[in-house]
Amino acid sequence: MFNTASYVVLLPHVAGDIEGLLPSFLTWGQTYFMIALALGVPVGRILAGRFGNYRVFIFAFAVYAVASYIGAISQIHFEFVGARILQGFSGGLTIFLGQDMLLSEYPNRLKSLGLAAWGLLTITPFTIGFPVGGWIADELGWRELFYLDVVFSLIVAGFMGSLLYGRGFQYQRTRFDFVGFLLLALILGGTQTLLNMGNDFDWLDSLFLRGVLIVVVVVLPCFIIWEFAERHPILDLRLFADRNFTIGVICLVLGFASIQGLLTLLIVQFQLLMGYSSFLAGMALLPIILLGAPVMAVMHELSKRADARLLACLNFLGFALTLYWIGLYDDPGSFDQIFWPMLLEGLFLGSFFTPLTVLTLHRLSGTQVMRAAELASILRIAAGAFGITYQEVVLFRRVPFHQLHLANHFGGRQFASLDVLGEFSSKLASAGLDAGMVRGKLLALTKQHAAILAMSDAFLLASYLFLGLAALIWLAAPAQLPSHPSQKKEVLEMRAEAFMEEVP
Repeated sequence: MFNTASYVVLLPHVAGDIEGLLPSFLTWGQTYFMIALALGVPVGRILAGRFGNYRVFIFAFAVYAVASYIGAISQIHFEFVGARILQGFSGGLTIFLGQDMLLSEYPNRLKSLGLAAWGLLTITPFTIGFPVGGWIADELGWRELFYLDVVFSLIVAGFMGSLLYGRGFQYQRTRFDFVGFLLLALILGGTQTLLNMGNDFDWLDSLFLRGVLIVVVVVLPCFIIWEFAERHPILDLRLFADRNFTIGVICLVLGFASIQGLLTLLIVQFQLLMGYSSFLAGMALLPIILLGAPVMAVMHELSKRADARLLACLNFLGFALTLYWIGLYDDPGSFDQIFWPMLLEGLFLGSFFTPLTVLTLHRLSGTQVMRAAELASILRIAAGAFGITYQEVVLFRRVPFHQLHLANHFGGRQFASLDVLGEFSSKLASAGLDAGMVRGKLLALTKQHAAILAMSDAFLLASYLFLGLAALIWLAAPAQLPSHPSQKKEVLEMRAEAFMEEVP
């Protein structure tokens, strides 16, 4: 989780160091990482049944260390992206296993306490990863973060191996849906490739992207048909027959895609547009944890006393208000202007997952609960990757629009009496700048403010989306946690909740 957040703030550094690429290419490392993370989740569960959870856990961290070393020494883009994919897949193996191993160490009466601690700690590395990763990038260099990953991964693998060596496990030979997994990988990977490459390779004017689209369109119905016919599907699509599950997953996927995409957009553009250091850009997002972690700690109890639809609706309305507030951001030099909205966003991020989890799993029971949690988590993680590239598309499309509008509106073309750029250029010329320097300065200012306006558009669009989700949530049936559940049922619900809340 720490690496997921810290990598985002490294993007401008990595872009300049690896082949001098545009930052849009380096988001491939983050988006493919998240797709691989999603694909690793079901594989981890299957492997744990066959080889034991601690063996797979140690193996995953060893692979993660190797992938981190490859990333640290990478000199070309595709080598780096391959390392990130391997990091993501090995990280996905550990998501289910880490929670399962934690529960096995707690007695039954303390399992709920362990899950509460797990849920609280999952958000902490995600938020502190931004400033810590930024500091490492500024002071030590971005490659040092990957070298640190190697060291810490090997320490974890060695410690867990020495602690759990020789421990037995209950062998479970569950049939692995390899065909379904392959089809799912083609769908998620193909869709992400379209989004990653669309802006830079002109979408369907690219022969390669047309081929990718055809593959995705053909494979998608094949995947659906196969999964409904498979006795042990990689994703249990039959769960979508439940209305609450369907509405909950839609809200979870769309909401998280917006949150993940906007946070990534914000922290990268702070550095590229406004000249923030990586550390300062990370600090701008640190206020999220100030309210996010405490609120997350109390939401489970609050869900026993109120309808999950009401809690989710209030959360969505709060997000809509906060994102609209951020959408009014217009001062590239103002740190205070972004601090307070980020503090408020932390409040709503902390209360985002729990009511949706309660709503999604409300009418499910037994083994359906964990299967539903796994399905929702896979779709949410993949949606986070899609959300990052979607916000790039919005920025790519809106910047030229605002740039032209600013040039027309303030350059005397639309209103001859309103030639702000002309007056400003006269002042620059009187200060001793030659004509070329004046044009360069005006162009830089116009591009900067056009990009700020495009970012505002992205946040305003997301605020309207959350208003729509606030209305959609009321189509679900009422859902509320029981006030006094049995210990076994409470542990199962909290386990599924913690699984779905783990922030990638």
